[in-house]
Amino acid sequence: MQTYIALIRKDADSDFGVEFPDFPGCVTAGRDLDEALAFAREALELHIEGLLEDGGPLPAPSGLETVMADPANAGAVAALVPAPATPTRAVRLNITLDEGLLARIDAQAATLGTTRSGFLAEAARQAIGPAGPLHRRRRKSARG
Repeated sequence: MQTYIALIRKDADSDFGVEFPDFPGCVTAGRDLDEALAFAREALELHIEGLLEDGGPLPAPSGLETVMADPANAGAVAALVPAPATPTRAVRLNITLDEGLLARIDAQAATLGTTRSGFLAEAARQAIGPAGPLHRRRRKSARG
């Protein structure tokens, strides 16, 4: 399993910020360290998924010594975050959405620092997961 270095920073008046040196733009934050690390795993998964969907390669994980040798990383705490176990092959599809809805999706994806595809994939995962409303509806209708 590949792991990537996450750098954690905390100012007195802020949440715990997390960034990944190997994935510029992949950032998140959490109120406490546990939440920040949980969000870091999710952010890394979505970022990698977006890269793969866009046909981009994944970078090789940087070494800790290399990352910490950068003066910009002084004062940060390093944590290892596992990459998704087995990323599946992305499949391109063509869908039709209302123009206003698409604009809202793109704006929210940009706010979250992800791609349109990554945002829609995560929304689908949440909707069809074990506790998702679509899953509950499907089980209910299967019973009769």
